[in-house]
Amino acid sequence: MNIITAQKAFDFVLPESLECTTPTEERGLRRDDVRLMVSNRTDNSIAHSTFKNIASFLQEGDVLIVNTSRTRNAALPTLLPGDLAGRIHLSTPLNHREWLVEVRQINGKDTSRYHGLSKHQVLSIPAGGIMEVIEPYYDKRTEDKHIKLWKVRFSTPIEISVYLKKYGQPIKYKNIDTKYPLSYYQTVFSSETGSSEMPSAGRAFTPELVTKLVLKGVQFAPVILHTGISSLEIDEAPYPEYFEVAPFTASLINRAKAENRRIIAVGTTAIRAIESAINLSGKVISKSGMTNLFITPERGLQIVNAMLTGFHEPKASHLLMMEALADKSHLAITYQSAIEAGYYWHEFGDLHLLL
Repeated sequence: MNIITAQKAFDFVLPESLECTTPTEERGLRRDDVRLMVSNRTDNSIAHSTFKNIASFLQEGDVLIVNTSRTRNAALPTLLPGDLAGRIHLSTPLNHREWLVEVRQINGKDTSRYHGLSKHQVLSIPAGGIMEVIEPYYDKRTEDKHIKLWKVRFSTPIEISVYLKKYGQPIKYKNIDTKYPLSYYQTVFSSETGSSEMPSAGRAFTPELVTKLVLKGVQFAPVILHTGISSLEIDEAPYPEYFEVAPFTASLINRAKAENRRIIAVGTTAIRAIESAINLSGKVISKSGMTNLFITPERGLQIVNAMLTGFHEPKASHLLMMEALADKSHLAITYQSAIEAGYYWHEFGDLHLLL
């Protein structure tokens, strides 16, 4: 019996055994030891390999767009009304004291979104700090204006970035009683701090592998997209995030596109950044700022023609971005194959190269 059908490619049963929340370092693996599924949307062919062999599937002239954002400690413990244990997930800074945040309730080893906040409510955070709720954040792109985040103001004994380094932890949604160092949530490309959650598609790259790819003639195009929280629920669009595309990257990608080379985004964040920096002529330009771009099949992709990504949960909005690259029937085939072959999901899991 098929777990996935072409008619319902984004509504499938993900076996709990495939939800990987343990880093490779804790499984006795190198980062590039994770598995790699390679699919071709033109003929629906699928190859199974390991990430350390990705060079076999790339060719001279390919361009990999990589997100160089560095992950911060963005989770703080708090106590919710009724003495419920909770966590505050900082998503997007608005200024040096005000942020958009998500508040979650701890349920055993898991968490769930907490909706019981109200304006002017105050929650305590470590070392005598407080978080004051200013107002709910509404997504104006949806008619029902569903509340997703809260606009809040922090009062901390030291500057917030220093405070987060000292008292914060990396964001986790499951097994939160297991603490891993922040280094587990960085990629080899990490440089400028700003992401609340790791741009995880780049996690499997190692310095040695990057060198091997460069020697093969593969080019790397850096972008920045500071990721917010990734706990999107069904039918929720991504939140606004800060991005930067430098002149060098714009020039490199425009040249590759003019020469009909493969432009491969490493992760959905890289796609969002580069597709947010396109002018009316369809060229990539140097640009920075906040993007609320929501890529769907109807919107399509103008620059990216291949991608490397992790495996996404049923009905996740990231699957709509993938459908802008490959149709539902191809995604149904690949996800069915991934489940049958036992590929791991989530940020520490396996990867999918869609060519």
